[in-house]
Amino acid sequence: MGKKTTRAGKKTAKKVPAEKNEMAMIGGILEGSPEAIGVVVIRLDCGCRKMAAVDEKGDPASGIIMYRDNADAICDKCKKDAGDYMRVTESFIHWVEPAPNEEKQSAIRLKVLGDETKN
Repeated sequence: MGKKTTRAGKKTAKKVPAEKNEMAMIGGILEGSPEAIGVVVIRLDCGCRKMAAVDEKGDPASGIIMYRDNADAICDKCKKDAGDYMRVTESFIHWVEPAPNEEKQSAIRLKVLGDETKN
């Protein structure tokens, strides 16, 4: 798998799959957001994650959920800066099947994540 450089200069894989532990959160978010066609997943350098559902227009379909695996709360850095974008290591959208066509995915990625990475 090739690597692509994000605007922050960090390397990300072209296709980033959701991890097993993220899938439970994604499922819960989708269950509470019937209009969602995907869930945005943002991984931070501290191990915390931010997630939110997105609708077919690329608008929020849920609130933002921040969590950290096996922890009672998010880390102190995230408590202070709410997961600043400068600390993002990977970001992608986990699409609901059937996923939108590539053109729609690209437009939503651009609107939500601000770049054209093919995640």
